[in-house]
Amino acid sequence: MKSVIVHDWLISQGGAELVLEEIYKLYPSPIYTLLYDSVNFSESWLKNAEVHTSFIQKLPMSKKYYRYYLPLFPLAIEQFDLSEFDLIISSSHAVAKGVLKNSRQTHICYCHTPMRYAWDLYHQYIKQLNLDKGMKGFIAKLIFHYIRMWDYASSQRVDHFVANSQSVAERIKKTYGRTAEVIYPPVDTDFFSINEKREDYYITVSRLVPYKRMDIIVGAFSLRKDKKLLVVGDGPDYERLKRMAGKNVEFLGRLSRVHLRSYLEKARAFVYMAEEDFGIAMVEAQACGIPVIAYGKGGASEVVINEKTGILFWKQTPEELLKAIDRFERLEESFMPKSIRANAERFSKEVFRKKFMAFVDSVLS
Repeated sequence: MKSVIVHDWLISQGGAELVLEEIYKLYPSPIYTLLYDSVNFSESWLKNAEVHTSFIQKLPMSKKYYRYYLPLFPLAIEQFDLSEFDLIISSSHAVAKGVLKNSRQTHICYCHTPMRYAWDLYHQYIKQLNLDKGMKGFIAKLIFHYIRMWDYASSQRVDHFVANSQSVAERIKKTYGRTAEVIYPPVDTDFFSINEKREDYYITVSRLVPYKRMDIIVGAFSLRKDKKLLVVGDGPDYERLKRMAGKNVEFLGRLSRVHLRSYLEKARAFVYMAEEDFGIAMVEAQACGIPVIAYGKGGASEVVINEKTGILFWKQTPEELLKAIDRFERLEESFMPKSIRANAERFSKEVFRKKFMAFVDSVLS
């Protein structure tokens, strides 16, 4: 069968792009995407892929300000002519699943999540972007209303959904009325290892954007001057978070994979506050044998075993995080690095490859 892969956009490398790489290794195919910044993929498996982009690629400043072209995304994705292919595999957290297909084609969508800013986090985004009032806000709400209608309609074009976690499968069911097979994303657990020498600091790794709730983590540690926190990552909230941080909070910015590993392996514990669809960073930390202290809703409840590979808490507040840290420190000696790593290995690349290929084979047969 002749296959093709569709991905939302290839601007930077994140969790969705790691999944795309593994799918591409299994099914080397042309890739269709709204935008492509080849510089950021010069060391990726995708660097030699045949990549086709949409008309948005040619619009002014599209690689930097592509989110401003959101109203055009549905139109752009529907312009791809994929009629020569038998199998369509989309990797979608936005519009990739909305490509048009004919009756003889099979479309499998690996869904990272239904569009969170249009559904689950809509009101939060509107408030954070100051779009809850005025004419500008009215236009934004109108655009999101249109996006939601298109998003639901386009979900019905997919033949088979794969979700990256049980939490996302439930969201797909509630949002689109569709069932989904759960296949966890591939994590490069082999890259990480256990280091018996630990140092006295906590670590968090995240994009510094509002919904990650890094302000809660930074605020909590700023109240506890005796505990050191390392923050890895960058984003639009970087300067704001630095201004509110105490001297015991150190910002390292974006690190290479090798440098990130060296910091993870020596940390006391990994701290996370966002409600994630899955949470690759939490798995990577466990692959180093270090416990994870995380907000327990979403993907964390599936990748962290409470009081065995980490500590889960249930409210996104500084007070609850500090209570969880205290609980961790009381139980710290009971956490076994080898057991924590063994839990992470459930999400290895090898496991993903076997399960994804078996699912595609079952669909096609």
